[in-house]
Amino acid sequence: MPGARRDRATSSVAFAVVVTVLVCLGALAILALLVFSGAPGSLALATVLAALPVGPLVACYLWLDRYEPEPRTLLAAGLLWGCFVATAAALLIQGVGGFVVSFTDNQSLAVVAPVTEEASKGLFLLLLLWWRLAELDGVLDGIVYAGMVGIGFAFTENILYLAAAYNGTDGAGPGGTEALTATFVVRCLFSPFAHPLFTAFTGIGVGLAVNSRSHAARILWPLGGYAGAVVAHAVWNTSTVYGFDNFVIAYVVLMAPAFVALAGFAVWVRSSERRVLAAALTDAARRGLMPATDIGWVVDLGARRRSRAYARRVGGRDAERVVRDYQQAAIELGFLHYRFLRGTPPPDYAERGQQFLQRIAALRPSIAFPGQVVPTR
Repeated sequence: MPGARRDRATSSVAFAVVVTVLVCLGALAILALLVFSGAPGSLALATVLAALPVGPLVACYLWLDRYEPEPRTLLAAGLLWGCFVATAAALLIQGVGGFVVSFTDNQSLAVVAPVTEEASKGLFLLLLLWWRLAELDGVLDGIVYAGMVGIGFAFTENILYLAAAYNGTDGAGPGGTEALTATFVVRCLFSPFAHPLFTAFTGIGVGLAVNSRSHAARILWPLGGYAGAVVAHAVWNTSTVYGFDNFVIAYVVLMAPAFVALAGFAVWVRSSERRVLAAALTDAARRGLMPATDIGWVVDLGARRRSRAYARRVGGRDAERVVRDYQQAAIELGFLHYRFLRGTPPPDYAERGQQFLQRIAALRPSIAFPGQVVPTR
């Protein structure tokens, strides 16, 4: 399968080049926008305030992404895409569109912004689906990558909104500390999850497309997810157009429950991944691909932690790393085997499967899970 390996390497390089170039261009555009907006003091304050919810939000998505942690470089790429590419593209499209077609402020908020912003954020997920399909195993991966893009987008957007509120250039009043505080409360305390929530619909659509048997479904699921993202975004923006009372109603009745529902759905998807992996690895064990006695130590999150702690206690950090690598290889084999059982294996299924099996075979002799005999070297 050298051809499949070359194709995957070429796709990875193409993805890296395209994302890097666009992130650099987007960063230059956003930097220029910030520089020409003046008031460096207010921009610095806005940046600090906008950064406050970023850490907790990223930590939540990393907590979700524990079965098969996505490459940190790709998660960082999603965050940077949201910060610079998606934000710059949305501002450019909205600016050009507003110049060509006159939109009222309400139309821009309720229609134009949702359509353009969700498209610019969702493009990163489509690039993953196109060039880095091997990194997408299902719905949870789509939600995690969408969350990173949404967090990055909200960070940059919040800087602009907070600075405008403080400077009094947002058209809502004279500005100052009171306006800054009100904007901070609404955007950074009440609704820091808004953009990750919207883009999660696109992520769900992309995740469903990964395991779809039908070619049409692989196209329709991302489109449907994008439509859901636009609708959710439009509902939120519309609530802000018609005054604070309606914003509170929309927040309490729609947005907060939607966030809780999505969080519950993500946790349920993660728990369902345990069942999927257990079934796939059980079938793999019946085929002699890995020991059946290892499955519990691989798919149960509590058992995974205990096995790593045990390895660290008896063999140090190197032993813990070996167990972690073994579990990672087994999980990746499980997701790949699940797609084989569903009848949707990727083109390089055989080659990737052999790579995981070789890693499993090489690492297993050095591992003892709790209650087993520690191997001697």
